Amino acid sequence: MAKATTARTVQTAATVERRPALAGQEVSASGVKVAVLPPAGRVSLRAPQEALGSLSRALGVTLPQKPNTSATKGGRTVLWLGPDEWFVLDEQGGDALSDCARAKGLHSAVDVSHRNVAFAVSGPSAEAAIAAGCPQDLSLQAFAVGACSRTVLGKSEILLYRLSEQEFRVECWRSFSDYVYSLLEHGARDAV
Repeated sequence: MAKATTARTVQTAATVERRPALAGQEVSASGVKVAVLPPAGRVSLRAPQEALGSLSRALGVTLPQKPNTSATKGGRTVLWLGPDEWFVLDEQGGDALSDCARAKGLHSAVDVSHRNVAFAVSGPSAEAAIAAGCPQDLSLQAFAVGACSRTVLGKSEILLYRLSEQEFRVECWRSFSDYVYSLLEHGARDAV
């Protein structure tokens, strides 16, 4: 009598990890440093005036209502992009999208964390490094600490946020990150 054998197939699940674009890249030049920032949570938020109070309470930070301003509290930053549009940035691992879902009133909140890459541009020549490819007036008088705007760097749309007198955050779409980093790198090497 023959012995029956059975074949066992062992299946293992593959673990997929998203690697940030340009992770670990940085350049230091005289007076300026450009570094890729770690991944962060990002939400594109649209809302009418009547929903702002509820959204501010849900997010834990008051949504700014003046053009080109920002508000920060507890690792969460909200940038004003338009009369009914904000960019919510969470660097502490919070879930801004879920927080928005708790708000009352009409609004649209979309998680765009995967879409963007961010760069820190810092040092006494940070302004000059960005200005090498950006037509916007970046002087402190025109673009104060806490200011933010949509603008361009070369031919790419960016979101620019001034963190301090000598530090900026540059956000761009992942698909343009090589181009933007290259422009910032060249601007840093040419900055005076």
